[in-house]
Amino acid sequence: MQAPASPPTLRIALVGDHDPQITAHQAIPLALARAAADAAITLDVQWLATPELTDEQRLQGFDAIWCVPGSPYLNIHGALLAIRVAREQRRPFLGTCGGFQHAVLEYARNVLGWADAEHGEIAPDAQRALLTPLSCALVETRKGIELQDGSRIAEAYGTQRIEEGYRCRYGVNPDFAGPLLAGALRASGHDRLGDLRAVELDDHPFFVATLFQPERAALKGQTPPLVRALLNACLEARG
Repeated sequence: MQAPASPPTLRIALVGDHDPQITAHQAIPLALARAAADAAITLDVQWLATPELTDEQRLQGFDAIWCVPGSPYLNIHGALLAIRVAREQRRPFLGTCGGFQHAVLEYARNVLGWADAEHGEIAPDAQRALLTPLSCALVETRKGIELQDGSRIAEAYGTQRIEEGYRCRYGVNPDFAGPLLAGALRASGHDRLGDLRAVELDDHPFFVATLFQPERAALKGQTPPLVRALLNACLEARG
């Protein structure tokens, strides 16, 4: 009698500077564990501190890259390198909170050619500060989000109206949102006032970034739909 096949093991890179005091960092391992159990697979999860990310080799062999909350990162260039690798090599990518901010920054610099694009938390006086303080900081709060019909995010949640938690003070500068989102990077979620809360890449198998922190659902004993979708994208990529 043939032994049952062992479940596949996916390798997930968590890009960010791990801090056990950060709520999202407490939630992420739980979120991945729940999604893996639901899919009957195993995971090899590694935290990659941004100072370690000095070349692409450090990122080889991972099925997915998740750029996690906790900015400003110790090495912004390491975070941007990881995001570029995920984008160019078409590896499943999730960016949450700080990961969202740096995903749009990487796209602006390397796809749109905005070499002077900056994060306002690091360079508040920059002429092209792409990320600027939110009109109302979203710190330890939950808000409703309207998802774009047909988006990967809406498909993951199975609905166009969701409510998620935040711990965030910076978002996309509205002055640059039009040209930023005129190409492959498109808006896929807004709050009820129309402010941008999620983006995804049209020409990528799975590249999703959210200003909110979907991983927090795991702290309430729920599997975050976007984390489940990330693992499904990895399995699809493996064929």
